[in-house]
Amino acid sequence: MRILKIGGNELSDPGFVHTLAHNIARMQAETAESLIIVHGGGRAIAGMQALLGLKAVKVDGLRVTDLESLSIAQMVLSGHSNKIVVKALLEAGLDALGVSGVDGGILRCRKKQHATSDLGYVGEIVQVRTDLLQQFAGLGITTVLSPISLGLDSLTYNVNADEAASAVALATGASELDFVSSVPGVLRDGAVIPMLNATETEQLIVDGVISGGMIPKVRAALEAIHRGVIQARIVNLAGLAESGGTLFSAAIGVQNEAIQ
Repeated sequence: MRILKIGGNELSDPGFVHTLAHNIARMQAETAESLIIVHGGGRAIAGMQALLGLKAVKVDGLRVTDLESLSIAQMVLSGHSNKIVVKALLEAGLDALGVSGVDGGILRCRKKQHATSDLGYVGEIVQVRTDLLQQFAGLGITTVLSPISLGLDSLTYNVNADEAASAVALATGASELDFVSSVPGVLRDGAVIPMLNATETEQLIVDGVISGGMIPKVRAALEAIHRGVIQARIVNLAGLAESGGTLFSAAIGVQNEAIQ
């Protein structure tokens, strides 16, 4: 099993989605490996909030979600963004099914706590229905998963898509987790850092080299590695086809000359 997380900003680019879908079709034809896609939709959510006169607020790269913003997030993620990906995969000749974490209780969560702020209806995944995901995979279906999730308290929550992808990778025992976005990897002075470990990554956060939405992305990658995913990578579309990007692996040593 392989997990791909697609950044929401890229979904507004038809060329990106079209190319991604055909790359995935080629990958699956070559490897016959089952694939689950988890996607975001941040730019579209922010655009809809602005249209309705709501201000987008983020804390450490996480979107603060009140009830109005939750309704927008559900509409954008589970409706608009999800179906863009499904349509592209179908056009590329793949069998694809779009669902949210609420459907079938695929993603169950609890309210996410933050040290300094109330994030509102933002959750963190605690359970994944791997049986349902495996059934889809067994039927040759590529699942496209929106991170809107069902709380253990029966409320609906918005979950950061990077964290949702990491949770799915852990639960399914995925061999690889790729975070695909417009960014070619973790950058320092404009150059991609090819490999990172946990200590190096946290220092880069302290130094401000890693900031904003990249913070939950790298931490999700590191958490996946720490808990058993063999390999995680932050990469753009070109790097996905060429084995580029920034690689996070348990095999990486404590020191990395690339960021000295």
